Amino acid sequence: MRHTMISAAALGLTLAAGAALADVTPAVEARQGQFKLYAFNLGPLVQMAQGNIDYDADAAGVAAANLAALVSVDQARLWPEGSDNATIEGTRALPAIWDDLEDFASKFSDLQQAVAGLEGSAGTDLDGLRATLGPVGAACSACHEANRAPE
Repeated sequence: MRHTMISAAALGLTLAAGAALADVTPAVEARQGQFKLYAFNLGPLVQMAQGNIDYDADAAGVAAANLAALVSVDQARLWPEGSDNATIEGTRALPAIWDDLEDFASKFSDLQQAVAGLEGSAGTDLDGLRATLGPVGAACSACHEANRAPE
């Protein structure tokens, strides 16, 4: 009887832990989707800036506006505790994010400011795109270096 109770308690804990982990999965999937949308919109801007494709003011303006919309999304639900790579598989988010949320929020604010600059100039001319794309890349890199595990 005691063995059955211990087994039942262990199963209950396992299920509770599984349920807790399952709760973060939609948030992880959503934030990964958001990063894919960042990359989808940054891709043509980078290609234009590097001269790999022709500069298209309309396309650059749309991509920059999309990025501005994406960085305006409230991040609170995308980063629940327990959604780091030490706790679950399938994410590269380091626990450092939750150890220093203020730094993480500051880095995201830097991205928002850089994207605002990009949005203001990406659709004007190639020089404007090039001048404002660098700070966006720097903001991305600063956060990734501190908070994302390598592949």
